[in-house]
Amino acid sequence: MKAPLKAWMIVMLAGTSFAAESSRPLSFVNDIQPILTKAGCNAGVCHAKAITGQRGFRLSVLGFEPEEDYEAIVKQGKGRRVFPPAPEESLLITKGAAIVPHTGGKKLEPGSEDYKMLVRWIAEGMNYAQKDEAKLSSILVEPARVTMKVKTTQQLKVTARYSDGRSRDVTKLALFEANDRAMAEAGEQGLVKTLDIPGNVAVMVRFGGRVSVCSVSIPLGAPVDSLPPVKNFIDQHVFANLKQIGVPPSPICDDSTFLRRISLDIGGRLPTAEETKAFLESQAPDKRDRAIETLLNSPDYADYFANKWTSLLKNTRSEAADITSNFAFHAWMRDSLLANTKYDQIVRQILASTGTIVSNPPVAWYKRVKEPTTQLEDVAQLFLGVRMQCAQCHHHPFERWTQAEYYHLAAFFSQIGRKPTAIAGEDLIFHKRGTAQTEHRKTRVMLKPAGLGEPELDIAPDDDPRLALVDWMSKKDNPFFAKSLVNRYWKHFFKRGLVEPEDDLRDTNPPTNPDLFEALAKSFTDSGYDLKALVRTITQSHAYQLSSTPNQYNAVDRQAYSHYYPRRMTAEVMLDSIDMVTGSKTDFADLPAGTRAISLPDNSYNRAAPFLKVFGRPEGASVCECERVSSASLAQSLHLMNAADVKAKLTASGGRAESLSKAEMPEPKRIRELYLAAFSREPTADEVRISENYVVKPRTDAAGKPLDSQRAKRNGYEDLLWALLNTKEFLYNH
Repeated sequence: MKAPLKAWMIVMLAGTSFAAESSRPLSFVNDIQPILTKAGCNAGVCHAKAITGQRGFRLSVLGFEPEEDYEAIVKQGKGRRVFPPAPEESLLITKGAAIVPHTGGKKLEPGSEDYKMLVRWIAEGMNYAQKDEAKLSSILVEPARVTMKVKTTQQLKVTARYSDGRSRDVTKLALFEANDRAMAEAGEQGLVKTLDIPGNVAVMVRFGGRVSVCSVSIPLGAPVDSLPPVKNFIDQHVFANLKQIGVPPSPICDDSTFLRRISLDIGGRLPTAEETKAFLESQAPDKRDRAIETLLNSPDYADYFANKWTSLLKNTRSEAADITSNFAFHAWMRDSLLANTKYDQIVRQILASTGTIVSNPPVAWYKRVKEPTTQLEDVAQLFLGVRMQCAQCHHHPFERWTQAEYYHLAAFFSQIGRKPTAIAGEDLIFHKRGTAQTEHRKTRVMLKPAGLGEPELDIAPDDDPRLALVDWMSKKDNPFFAKSLVNRYWKHFFKRGLVEPEDDLRDTNPPTNPDLFEALAKSFTDSGYDLKALVRTITQSHAYQLSSTPNQYNAVDRQAYSHYYPRRMTAEVMLDSIDMVTGSKTDFADLPAGTRAISLPDNSYNRAAPFLKVFGRPEGASVCECERVSSASLAQSLHLMNAADVKAKLTASGGRAESLSKAEMPEPKRIRELYLAAFSREPTADEVRISENYVVKPRTDAAGKPLDSQRAKRNGYEDLLWALLNTKEFLYNH
């Protein structure tokens, strides 16, 4: 017998032996808890609901606390949930089988294997665990990696391995979930079905508190005969993946598209007509790299990314006294980005800040985020890409993080002191001398600081534990810090992160291109956490410069970056772009005339500018970028078409419509200027003809009287501007 086949048979026999031990008393931990989890009894919407559970019956989330669940089932509720003299009459059985009314519906089929197991367990005396009972050590999903064509199926098998060496087939009891349901579906019994989108998708498998992943590659299988030239390592990994899954990329975009794209993505603005003309006329072979460099060294880059970071760092205004701290923090962030302060130093200056806001603006973060638990959750999600909120109350359902690790992380913020200052609402932040530790919410044990997955640290009472936190975060081998940032920036430039959501990095949510993810993080770390170098590397790649127009094969691609994914301008960028094209200005209180929307220091201006509110500028209440509304709505369409503020910009005195109507130049040239401003490209012959015919036609006023030619022409340009601003070509970065 061949060795691999023999080994496989041993595993199968071991699993059969485990399941066939009918004389073996059942245990709650190994036999009953998995049934409850599979049925969804301990899901958050059912009996694991926070605090109360369901009708007074509360279980731990996904069964991560079996001792508590055993107590709730066997001993609480006056013992009426189980009835050994007549097991079938137990509420646990009759409710689950919907024999008596059950809000959660029917979860158990009478006569099924699970039903018989529950009845037998109650009849045996409801054992929690046998003496020296084997413990679950791991689960194995097979196949671990598989290539599947679109619209095909694959059955997964899950094997539980125990501490005594035995194995058990637990496929029927495991939970399955695809991390991208638009690409694949995972049935309750482990049958994976691919849909019609090619790429890479992961199926998460859970059983008994253990998690594993099956990685599924879905090739399109189209011919990839030619690829754009490779500019850097990003292209190597993106194009290699496209070749592997058989998705041909679109060609590189033209110069007009490129200039508009990077101006919006790096500077948060449209290129001026003069910039566009100069770029299109230039014959320099490196003009794209030069344009990138010019934008990186401009104040626009600092304004745009400061707007992004200050929102994520909750630079919000809740009262008038906040104005000093908000302006100071925003200015500090902008100056740091303009000077290209290294990312790890920016994080260090925020997290380890002491003093007052006036003397040290990064302290403003501690004005907004005051509780150690909120501090650790925000830091983990924003700077590590790890969502720790669940672990405050229970084991993270999709990850390895426990409650203990949650409070180990919170201990880094346990020695922050505050003293009131002469300025109302402003505190002086300092490190309190003492032992850094936090009490575990459940065990009441005091826990010392520790990085995720790291041993406890013994930090001297005089040393600030926040410095130790940043030291751990910024180590080159930290598995989260660099990856979290590059994934966030990748999404900024490509619309979709290598991991989605961008702040949910975990083993059960792998990147769509693991090799690229690792290479990008390594490049960022090796650069000394240089943010401009990262932006330069991404935007110089030909993967970023691909056309947004799909070819006959790649229109279905949503994650392999075979073409540029168009995305709508953000609220601030759109408002600034409308101002620029119409030649108008938006005035903001307490700010100099001409201040752009991307330069606003906090959320307070959302209330004064209806446009920003309608188009989803975030309030800065969360560290999640999902707070920014990116989807289109009817209210937005109506605002662009009919709102008074947009109409005022179109008809502004001295605006573009008026200046074009008075300009001493041929009509086609005026139309060309308008198209260069709005779309950063030359108009086609048909566009010139249609626009000119519309602009020069006679017009009448509301009373039906003919307008003079000058007024009629101005109205024509106002209408033409309105039409261009409402096109997808204008509203989207493509």
